[in-house]
Amino acid sequence: MTDTVPSNTPEISVSDLSAAIKRTVEDAFGYVRLRGEVSGFKGPSGSGHCYFRLKDEGAAIEAVIWKGTYGRLKFKPQEGLEVIATGRVTTFPGSSKYQVVIESLEPAGVGALMALLEERRKKLAAEGLFDAARKRPLPYLPQVIGVVTSPTGAVIRDILHRLEDRFPRTVLVWPVRVQGEGSAAEVANAIRGFNAIGPDDDLPRPDVIIVARGGGSLEDLWGFNEEIVVRAAFDSAIPLISAVGHETDTTLIDFASDRRAPTPTAAAEMAVPVRADLIAETNGLGRRLVLSVARGMEGRRTELRAATRALPDAERLLEAARQRLDAASERLPNALAANASAHRTRLVRAAGRLSPALLAGRIARSRDRIETLSARAAAALAQRTELRRQVFKTFSERLSRSLGVYARTQADRIERSRERLDSLHARAPRALALILRSSRDRLAGADKLLAALSYQGVLARGFALVRDGEGRPLRSASAIAPGMVLALEFADGRIKATAEGEAPHTPPKPAPRSAEPKGRKSGEGQGSLF
Repeated sequence: MTDTVPSNTPEISVSDLSAAIKRTVEDAFGYVRLRGEVSGFKGPSGSGHCYFRLKDEGAAIEAVIWKGTYGRLKFKPQEGLEVIATGRVTTFPGSSKYQVVIESLEPAGVGALMALLEERRKKLAAEGLFDAARKRPLPYLPQVIGVVTSPTGAVIRDILHRLEDRFPRTVLVWPVRVQGEGSAAEVANAIRGFNAIGPDDDLPRPDVIIVARGGGSLEDLWGFNEEIVVRAAFDSAIPLISAVGHETDTTLIDFASDRRAPTPTAAAEMAVPVRADLIAETNGLGRRLVLSVARGMEGRRTELRAATRALPDAERLLEAARQRLDAASERLPNALAANASAHRTRLVRAAGRLSPALLAGRIARSRDRIETLSARAAAALAQRTELRRQVFKTFSERLSRSLGVYARTQADRIERSRERLDSLHARAPRALALILRSSRDRLAGADKLLAALSYQGVLARGFALVRDGEGRPLRSASAIAPGMVLALEFADGRIKATAEGEAPHTPPKPAPRSAEPKGRKSGEGQGSLF
């Protein structure tokens, strides 16, 4: 037997070796940016985490995205998409392999974005979201125009100025972010919000919606390529104009909208006509209408004169009728006498046939005929009554058998219902307790949220609320005059004070002007929103 040569190398466990390798890898590659192609991506697993690989021409590395990180990603991984992943390299001791834990993900350049955009366009087009047959015409002269855009950019000013020049209308602005994380959800919510306005709401419902944004790169305009925005534009019951970017920029909302404008200014021009042109056209049509009516009346007057000259004289028309009337008047006495003589002769002949014996015979024959018909009717009635009695007897027997079967069926249904009622009665206390617990938790959460948002929490941290003598809050020192009676509210109570000294003179800031009110008269200029 061969003796084993002793060694002085210390022994370590597999777990210790794996932990040492893990520390070495994480220390050396604590933060990396990898460029590669997504492979083996099948979506989130049952736990919500995502497992796939990043590969290039020569190698592949396992990748994982935890559930919380995946929900915050702006771009979701897709099979075959080239991406740039940022994260940290670590090891998984359970299978002795290394992997990258991804914390952020972005497409690898414009080419990847264009590939993703084309794939999404084909998918939505296959669902019919870009069908031209469903696009609706824009209203010719909308009363209210809804604008979805950033309230601080130059886009809304261009739209308002163009509407003011062409045809002032009421404008409702729904402020949103037009780029960055969360912008797509805000734009979609704004479109759905305009559609949710009802006839009884305080704000008027827009007749047309303009979704506008200035120019930018493909990444800046990416929010308008998101599926949530495209579906909101497709579902909009109000006609929608997309005015995103410049004339050369194209986003997916352009295909789903009813009209696409090359610029936000062009969208305003599509929404309303030019008021001066309408007035001139109306005046021209009015003048043409007056001239047409005058020419028509003159033509009818000329035709009437020509027809009057062609008519014969009235005396000549009545001559023949008058002569026929005279001839009939001369023949009338002789005709009346002959008619009376003929009727007298017929009356005498009829009177000879109306003797008492003749009438008695006719009455006797009619009586015999009536008695015969009465006997036949009684026999027929008795026969029909007996036939109906047999039919009713048959129906009664069938009904008795059916009632027995129905009674047994209903008894079975009542028994099953009683068993189901007992089961529900047994489950009711547990369900009620669960509902009460859930309601109690929601009430506790709402109470905490109310406490967090209340201004009294701010007072408890050492601040004070200043009001004037009428109880109105004061937000600046310029609103306080010397000698003014003030009410100071602290967390533990209120006190009154008197202002001393001289307030600093700060020029008041101009108050922002809101959109034109609902009751504004037609034709007045559009007010500024800033």
